[in-house]
Amino acid sequence: MVLIEVKNLVKRFDGHTVLKGINVELHEGQVKVIMGPSGCGKSTFLRCLNLLVQPTSGQILFKGEDITGPGVDIRKVRQDIGFVFQHFALYSHLTVQDNVTLGLRKLRKMTARQASEKASHELERVGMFEYRHRYPAQLSGGQKQRAAIVRALAMDPSVLFLDEPTSSLDPEMSREVVSVINKLYLENVTMFCVTHDPHLAKYISDSIVFIDEGVVLEENIAERLFYDHPNPRIREFFLGVIDLK
Repeated sequence: MVLIEVKNLVKRFDGHTVLKGINVELHEGQVKVIMGPSGCGKSTFLRCLNLLVQPTSGQILFKGEDITGPGVDIRKVRQDIGFVFQHFALYSHLTVQDNVTLGLRKLRKMTARQASEKASHELERVGMFEYRHRYPAQLSGGQKQRAAIVRALAMDPSVLFLDEPTSSLDPEMSREVVSVINKLYLENVTMFCVTHDPHLAKYISDSIVFIDEGVVLEENIAERLFYDHPNPRIREFFLGVIDLK
């Protein structure tokens, strides 16, 4: 089943065209990674998909509905799309448990007990249960990102968006987060992930969408993009990742 279908997506900022007609599909249970050089439009593309950034033109079909059309309740749509940000976006005054339960109580209208039970289940799922009573300032970067992933997963979204989930982490903390995302991949959680990290891209993706200067140059599996690609632009970008074999 096609969960998300992007048709000729264009985004301009102050006369500068960042996305120049993107066409991509994401099927239920599929994981696609968005890669490309800095400034190519990766994060803009992801933010357009749940209208954190308003597209200039084109269509975004979510479960068959054009969410860029008039009369769409985008707040309701966003409740079905989990979003994990690069810098965690946790509430500093709330514990990990309370960060997770807040949306469950306010948006899903769960009782405090129901929300707590759900949060505990999801925290256990990613090895964060023992940290449930800590505040973000008491966590490592990897733990913060795992908590942010749990907060998104607890809402039972149809798809999870991850925007550079490891870019602000050191190698050890990055491995923690890659392990969690790989676990979700093996559990068939539907995901769109923007990353610069070829290790993450290789181990969690069904395919990689390579964007350059606002257009999709190619979509393919990691091995066919990473190693001696015939397109010189793609080959240059992935130069040096041959050790991933």
